[in-house]
Order: sequence, then C-alpha cells, then structure tokens
Amino acid sequence: MRLDVEGLRADTPGCKHVAHFNNAGSSLPPAPVLDAVIDHLHRESEIGGYEAEAERNDRVEHTYDALARLIGAGRDEIAVVENATRAWDMAFYSFPFAAGDRILTGCAEYASNWIALQQVASRSGAVVEVVPDDATGQIDVEALARMLDERVKLVSLVHIPTQSGLVNPAAEVGRVTRDAGVPLLLDACQSVGQLPLDVDDLGCDILSATGRKFLRGPRGTGFLYVRRGLIERLEPPFLDLHAAEWQPDGSYRIRDDARRFENWETNFAGKVGLGVAVDYALEVGIESIWDRVQELAAALRVRLGELPGVTVHDRGRVLGATVTFTVERWTAAEVQAALAHRTVNVSVALASSARLDLDPRGIAELIRASPHYFNSEEEVDLLVETVAALAKRRRTRSEPGCTAGD
Repeated sequence: MRLDVEGLRADTPGCKHVAHFNNAGSSLPPAPVLDAVIDHLHRESEIGGYEAEAERNDRVEHTYDALARLIGAGRDEIAVVENATRAWDMAFYSFPFAAGDRILTGCAEYASNWIALQQVASRSGAVVEVVPDDATGQIDVEALARMLDERVKLVSLVHIPTQSGLVNPAAEVGRVTRDAGVPLLLDACQSVGQLPLDVDDLGCDILSATGRKFLRGPRGTGFLYVRRGLIERLEPPFLDLHAAEWQPDGSYRIRDDARRFENWETNFAGKVGLGVAVDYALEVGIESIWDRVQELAAALRVRLGELPGVTVHDRGRVLGATVTFTVERWTAAEVQAALAHRTVNVSVALASSARLDLDPRGIAELIRASPHYFNSEEEVDLLVETVAALAKRRRTRSEPGCTAGD
C-alpha cells in the first residue's frame, strides 16, 4: 500500500521546520502523540499527578495492549520503562552468571550493552565471546551454531546497529538459539517501528526497545518484552513496591508478570504518548513503513555513492533506513554542520559506540542519515545536493575562510 506522504507530513509539525534525517536518533512525533502527552500533563496540572493517573488508567493500560499487538506478545509479557538501555539492563542483569559461563554477542553490539557485558563478566567470571560476521557483513549464523554449547547461557544480538543500515538475520539466529535451549536477548532499539516484528517468528526470549526512534514516541520511554516461561526465572537487579510486595512476615513476593522489571514512579504522560505512537504506527501499517524507508534509504545510498569523494559504508544482506557515509577531507561534524545550515538534520556515529564493527574497518566516525516514511523525495534531493556541493569543494579545504557551512 502506497502511503499518503503529504498527509503524514501535514500530521507532523516538525516537517514545517526541518528535513529530519535523524530518525535513528530521535524521530519527529506526529501530532496525536504530541497532543496526548500535553493533554495528560495539562490534566496533572489541573487535578494532580496521582489523580490524573487514576482518572486515565485506561489510557495507561492501553499502552501494554498496543505494545503487545505491535510485537505479537501477551500484555503480561510487557514492561514499560524509561528507555531501551534500562530495558536491556533490567533483563540482562537478572541472569545469574557464574565463572565459566559463556555469553555470545555479535560485531554489531552497541557500546552500552558491551560495557554491561564486560562489567558482569568481570564480576562473575563469565566470558564474553564475539560471533564473527559473514562475508556480507551480518552475523554468521553458522559460526554461531558451532559456538553454542552447554556453557553458553545467553546470546545478545543487536537487530539493527546504531552505526549501519544492517538488518541482522534475527529470526535465523532465533531458530538456532531456540534449538540449543539458549535464551536470545534481542536489542530492537532501531528496528521497532521500522519493520515488522513478531517475537514468536523472531525466536527471541527477550526484546528491548525505545519509543523515541522509529516509533515516533516521546523521549524517556521504552519497553521490555520477556517470554512468559522465562519471567519467573529472572529476578531483577533491583526491586521496589511496584515490582514486589512486602509480606506480613517481613519477606517480599515478586510479581509474576513482566512488570517486575518496572519501578513505581514513571512518566505517565510519556507512557500514554507511547501507546498513542504505537497506535499511529499500526494505523499507518508497519509493512508499508518498511517498504517506504527501504525505498528512501536505497535511493539515498545510490545517489551518495555516485558522488566523487563520498563513501557509503553500509554492509549487510538486508539494509534498512540508516545510511552511513563519509566525505573526503571533511569531518563528520563539519558535514553535519553544513547540512544543519540547510535545515537538514543528520547525526554522527563514533567508533566508540561500535568498536567491534568500526575499529577493524579503520573507521573513526560516520555521518548517519536515517530517513523515515514521512520524509519526501525533495528532502532527499536537498540532502544529496548539500553533500555534493561540500564534496566538490574538498580540494580547496585548506583555503582561508573555507568552512563546512559556507
């Protein structure tokens, strides 16, 4: 189904101000999400925060139903938390690793996850091992299968990395891990809202995601899925009176659904807005969104790749919305500034966020342009024309007064 791009742009206030190609960072929320958040905050100001929560409890609870529908889960398998990193951490730190245990991850692993992996390994005596990529640049599923044994307690996979358009074959990985009886923790931070996700098809036992990226939800929102049969085997790293109940004998009892990974205080306006964002994405149609972002990103890769002095760095058998590139003789920050001068938003990816991927390739930094379904072909033209003009000036880079914003 072809999308009504003009209608979707009219529903996106930010489109009047910028050409936004930083959706892998934080997307532009549509008007219904903005209205829902402001309306809830306004109601809190009128009657009080606790009272607004009670009055609109149905809207809060709807978010769990919407998220469950989005990924094919049960509402009792969903926890709503403040961001994807906290969602990932709450699940990962629940595993009781011991000396000699093995944790497998891939070359697309994100810095925050890697740091947590190393911290837990140093504390527990477990070891972290990296599954190599195959010739196309995606995780080598056959190599993963060979590495699995009874000592492997968890596989951590980034579905779509922060520094590339790669879409890892999560469902193939899920089949292998499920056959081996090893839990799969899937970081879907960049994939939720961008492409169709079904946790049964993916074979993942845990999935973490954010609201602010391709879901177009509020910042400070995220969610965690934990498979029903695994929930009660994982004790969160910290508990409060929401995650557990203080018993008369002085003990505590942890709740039996995924909300054991939540805490009592939360951003209720954001939580309501997240549910509205999911409804909006489902109404647009995730399949249609996926078709549109692939179309825009593919066109952008081709056109940037044709420019002298510009190198596109994305690898993988399947590529999504994120397009990463460099411009000869210009730093990533300078390219970002030149585009911002034309009201085009992009972001910069540094090797420090993805060393397993970028260090071996000798890449210190990248420009990251990530279109979404509301971006127009004219905005793609503007981005390419700006980069082309910059690349054309590459040989006069050292001239006095030559700056990226000129």
